[in-house]
Amino acid sequence: MTSGPEIPADQVWASGERSNAAGGSIGVAVSGDHNRLVMLPAEAVDGARTVEAPTGAGNLPGSASGVFVGREQALVKVRAMLSDGGEAVVTQTGAVHGLGGVGKSTMALHYAHRFRAHYSLVWWITADSPESIVSGLAALAFRLCPQWAVAADVNERAAWATTWLGWHPGWLLIFDNVEDPAQLLPYTGTLTGGHQLATSRKATGWHNVAPAVPLDLLAPEAAADLLCVVAFGGRTPTDDERDQAEALARDLGFLPLALEQAGAHAYQTGTDLGSYREALGAMLGAAADGIRPERTIARIWDRTLAAIENRDPLAVTLLYTMAWLAPDDIPRTLLAPVSPDPIALGNALGVLHAYNMVAFTDQQGVSVHRLVQTVLRARHVPGSGAEFRGRHEAESAVRQAVPGEDDATDEDVGRWERLIPQVMALVESSPPEHLNSADTIAAYCVVARYLHRQGRDAHSVPLREAVLAHRAGVLGDSHPDTLTSRNHLANACLAAGNLTRATALYETTLTRRRHVLGDAHPDTLRSQSNLADAYWTAGDLTRAIPLHEATLTRSEQVLGNTHPDTLRSRDHLAGAYESAGDLTRAIHLFEIALAQRQKVLGDTHPDTLDSRINLAEAYQFAGDLSRATTLFETAMAERARILGDTHPATLRSRNYVARVYQAAGDMGRAIPLYEATLTLFEKVLGDTHPQTLHSRSCLANAYSAAEDPDRALPLHEATLTQRERILGHHHPDTLISRSDLAAAYQAAQARECSGVRPQAGSEAAEPDDGAA
Repeated sequence: MTSGPEIPADQVWASGERSNAAGGSIGVAVSGDHNRLVMLPAEAVDGARTVEAPTGAGNLPGSASGVFVGREQALVKVRAMLSDGGEAVVTQTGAVHGLGGVGKSTMALHYAHRFRAHYSLVWWITADSPESIVSGLAALAFRLCPQWAVAADVNERAAWATTWLGWHPGWLLIFDNVEDPAQLLPYTGTLTGGHQLATSRKATGWHNVAPAVPLDLLAPEAAADLLCVVAFGGRTPTDDERDQAEALARDLGFLPLALEQAGAHAYQTGTDLGSYREALGAMLGAAADGIRPERTIARIWDRTLAAIENRDPLAVTLLYTMAWLAPDDIPRTLLAPVSPDPIALGNALGVLHAYNMVAFTDQQGVSVHRLVQTVLRARHVPGSGAEFRGRHEAESAVRQAVPGEDDATDEDVGRWERLIPQVMALVESSPPEHLNSADTIAAYCVVARYLHRQGRDAHSVPLREAVLAHRAGVLGDSHPDTLTSRNHLANACLAAGNLTRATALYETTLTRRRHVLGDAHPDTLRSQSNLADAYWTAGDLTRAIPLHEATLTRSEQVLGNTHPDTLRSRDHLAGAYESAGDLTRAIHLFEIALAQRQKVLGDTHPDTLDSRINLAEAYQFAGDLSRATTLFETAMAERARILGDTHPATLRSRNYVARVYQAAGDMGRAIPLYEATLTLFEKVLGDTHPQTLHSRSCLANAYSAAEDPDRALPLHEATLTQRERILGHHHPDTLISRSDLAAAYQAAQARECSGVRPQAGSEAAEPDDGAA
């Protein structure tokens, strides 16, 4: 099986706007790819401002009719935290091991229903990965503005949703099952007009994100109440039944999920709790090392599954199939291959729902608790021939849902976004010793290419790993398709920020391509450029520059002067020269790149505008402020004409112009332009967006350079505080802000001691404003 075209690696730049994806693709930070910035057209930003949420808008995954006992005090505490600061997280205590099952999501769901009338919009987001968060935000854009969202990619839709939330207060976002607290920082730090409630099994790491409400196991009386409500269907238990419930609740470790499933089994089968407890066996809650949810659920399992299978064997098959898929919102259509008869499928799911094995979602989907999935996947007998029950059915269902290579289009984005979590769960849940079929690998390739087209290479790492492992095993380590797969994985790792692994993969790929394809093959040259980029990104210019030089020379010989790969190679080499301080050669190459892009692409193509800015920055570093100013001003004017005055790319160009004015000592033009730009950034992207913080840092440094401490110090202090909160205490931009503030304090103190009064319009150094 041959692969698609080679995917060039995204380049990470130290400064300027040289990304190949720039010029219309940078602006609102919403993606899971390390806070990737996404551009929105001016009309989309205007739409986010004017579109109103329909009355009752929301997507809650269930009703409030379920059992909710023993958590009232915690619910009141959540309400108080949200009312006070706008953010809260429901976690489990350190005493609860494994995957939980203490009712965190149930708590969030009941909060949402109880206080629904207080919010203009309630939106539930599965947040177990950055990819899931972005998909959840993208779905919000679909709900609010489908006519625009249908033509946008997932990052653009998520950016639109983030912009909408910034304009419209009074909403509630629920981030369910957060795996890494830091993944919420771009949202909790930026979105301040509503409430954000998270749930997580992680008890630590929330101190810089949100105040936490830890949930422990239920109190004994509340646990017995829950068991009685479920087992007796609302009737009042007798004294004996209550005693049996208290004893069984103790055996089950007071774990809500176990209590609900045991009660549902008793209710559905008519088994009294005493008999159920006797059959269940040992006292599960008495272990010295605490309650283990996996063990508790597993001990319940045999009786529950036997009862379900007696009623409907298909239900058990479906449950094992869903164990390998995503826990939330599995489309019923995805399960159709397991049961082509929709009536039989509905009946089987109904049985599972009756036993509290699954929940139904608003979009004709099915959800399974993660703890249930973990136990099911672990219930295999090695060597039995059925080690991975349900795995074959799950793979078959996904293969039939993924479009074929010739039918894979990006137009049905709603279908793609529901399918991707299921595919990712399937690949990530694959047992180490499991061998994927060629058809399953082909489906993974289709999904990985879709993610690439959407600019989400970082999310495709598990898929690329599975494809590489399969091709290396079947075709050999040096087969061209295997080498292509290794290069694809390296690209994904680089996009995900794993530079060490990406570099090693690029090195291996280049060595083998040279051996198999020769030094002059286009694929070899592309590998060589990718590796040089990785060295450059790591700051290793002694290896990056010679490799870039060799690549450009050979690309000119083999591909020609104006081939896209040659233009890209020339641009990257110029940037490496600039990083090394060799401005003469950098400027020469940037001038050639700009002229060629103007000729081939036109004066207003995004790549041409990037080249103009790259050259302008090089001129500025070389001290040629006149030519730098002209190029920066031209790029700013073109971006304003094409994208609009308030587009983030236009605003960044305004900051470049202000910076070159400041470098020329023209503070009379620099400071007003910085001030106006910051005001627009705050309006368009929000008060704490990273680009807004950068703009605020530029203005603060300009005030410092103008010897105006009364205006500089408050801005430096605000920027440092916000960067610490959003980016963390050790982020490079935070360290720069801390250094800038210290320097501003020192300068202010020196001026006070010397009796010097501030002089507006004095000579100014270029601001040290962090990463561009």
